[in-house]
Amino acid sequence: MRQNRVDSEDNVTPRERKTKTAEQALNALMRLCSKAEKSSGDAMRLMYSWGVPIAERQGVLDKLIDLRFIDDSRYAEAYTREKASMAGWGARKIAQHLYQKGISKDVVSRTLASLESDDQRAMLEKRLQRKLSTVKAANDYELRGKLLRYALGLGYDYDMSIEVIDRIVSSR
Repeated sequence: MRQNRVDSEDNVTPRERKTKTAEQALNALMRLCSKAEKSSGDAMRLMYSWGVPIAERQGVLDKLIDLRFIDDSRYAEAYTREKASMAGWGARKIAQHLYQKGISKDVVSRTLASLESDDQRAMLEKRLQRKLSTVKAANDYELRGKLLRYALGLGYDYDMSIEVIDRIVSSR
């Protein structure tokens, strides 16, 4: 079992213990960014949680960008590649998550343009074929509705989803 460390000040809240200076935050973020890609939004959220003064956060972020520890385009490309191929997400879900990470719309649109629609269609078909074996439906109408909701939940385009579902349901 893991024991908690006792600080010299017993009445210090966890939030106060995490407080970092701009220099400490820069060093910590450089370590984190060297291990895994981080977006500018991730860095800003971390600095907020560490209690870095508001006036110093942008300066730390600018330094990280200048030193190429943070590059939102590189982050968006890696994130898109991973989520499209490994998780099987569609473009809409990927875009939504990138926006939540603080990535700008122009970077997101450039990154999503690199997704091949044939690859997306093949991934959707693979995911729907796997889902088809677990879906219980009384008729084709109900089956199509369940598959469509699943496909839209994965972030795929409506038209592409309908096309793939029609092909799958008609071929079974």
